[in-house]
Amino acid sequence: MTIVAQVIKNKAVQSIFTISPNATVLEAIKIMADKGVGALVVAEDEKVVGIFSERDYTRKIALMERSSNNTPVADIMTSKVISVSLNYTVEECLNLMTDRHLRHLPVLDQEKLVGFISIGDLVKAAMDDQRILIEQLQQYISG
Repeated sequence: MTIVAQVIKNKAVQSIFTISPNATVLEAIKIMADKGVGALVVAEDEKVVGIFSERDYTRKIALMERSSNNTPVADIMTSKVISVSLNYTVEECLNLMTDRHLRHLPVLDQEKLVGFISIGDLVKAAMDDQRILIEQLQQYISG
């Protein structure tokens, strides 16, 4: 089974996009649109303090009719951050995301942010694992 370290290594975009908790929601949305990502890691003094996602924006700004111009990211970010380490398996991450209704996971190595993976990254890795297994089984059966 593939581990998180391999998922990060195989990602097309290696960058981790972060934002300060003091930045406005509008700044965060502009970064997300510019970078084509669905979430940002909220970091302060190189420490992960939250995650800001499209879901946070939709539920806590748009539906509540708040202003994204003057609302700080800290006010609406998800502050109970669930993270994984480099040795987690894809299956463990998918189970965690399913159980906790998550779409993104920060990856930490000794408290240092080293990656940010999405459910899409993990599904792709799981599909690759399944493809390899099928090929191996076909070779075994055909002898």
